[in-house]
Amino acid sequence: MTVRNVAGMSLGGGRKENFFFSLLEYFPDEQRWFLKSLHQVKDEEIRDRDEIITAWVQAYGLTQLVVDFPLSRAPCEDSCLPTCRGAKECPRPSVVAVRQEMAKLLEEDAEFYKANPKRYEQEREKSLEVDYSKNLLKKNTDEHMLSRSFKRKLRKGFVPYWHRPIDFWVWKNYYDQLLEVFKISYESFGNVSVMLLARLNYLLRHLPANLTMYESNIQLCLIELYRAKVVSKSLLLQLSDLDLASAAREQIVLNVERHMEIFIYENDLETIIKNSQAFDSFVLSVVGQRMLMNGLREIPEWGNSDRGNFIVPSFHLQG
Repeated sequence: MTVRNVAGMSLGGGRKENFFFSLLEYFPDEQRWFLKSLHQVKDEEIRDRDEIITAWVQAYGLTQLVVDFPLSRAPCEDSCLPTCRGAKECPRPSVVAVRQEMAKLLEEDAEFYKANPKRYEQEREKSLEVDYSKNLLKKNTDEHMLSRSFKRKLRKGFVPYWHRPIDFWVWKNYYDQLLEVFKISYESFGNVSVMLLARLNYLLRHLPANLTMYESNIQLCLIELYRAKVVSKSLLLQLSDLDLASAAREQIVLNVERHMEIFIYENDLETIIKNSQAFDSFVLSVVGQRMLMNGLREIPEWGNSDRGNFIVPSFHLQG
């Protein structure tokens, strides 16, 4: 019997914050996935928690791990050019492609305004109306007319010492939704400390050579679950409410369990409900499951030109 497994590990938080591994395993005979391991890493368990990660990967023969941490560097940091003429004139093909796409979106939006300013402003005012029943995905972020916040983002530009090409791909597809539901804008290094970067670089040197790591994002996965009608908009909004978050996590996990045919033990379910870090790691393992089932969104070549292995699930595609 061939067994496939994949794990998720959320690396958010500080050096002393406990975090979890979430390992999903597929058994073809049962045609079901099992949450095989939900392991909490604590400093007191052994001398160094980084050793726990390595030991856990080796113990399960893990070859694929999904994290929510940048696995590649911004273009400038990766290999700064000796003849750099400034961020706005970076000649790298991937950076040039991003700048051209951003300029194209702004130019197209300006043409829409020039063609019919009155109608443009009417549509603008309509889009600003508060409607909690509104479909988050009725309009893609890069479709015209562009939202005011997204236009401001485009005008600020792409900064190659802070952003990666994948940032722009995320903005094009999710900027408005991330802002409306989670009150955030995706930034590769927005919540990443120098300490955590150093830690990951150290960890990568000690993990087994046959382990392939992938990068993803919890909020993007949740939006895709909403797109597939696995979760509701209200559940996503409740995740930001301290009083409602635990109940929202429970319902989201139960919905995923049914839709994705994943078996979760009661003790593990209780841990995921109570602990947001466990929930995040579980969501990342679900992204890995979609990857193994050929259920990923297509990202253009320039988006992953830095070989960061950034993946986003699709719950409509079935492998």
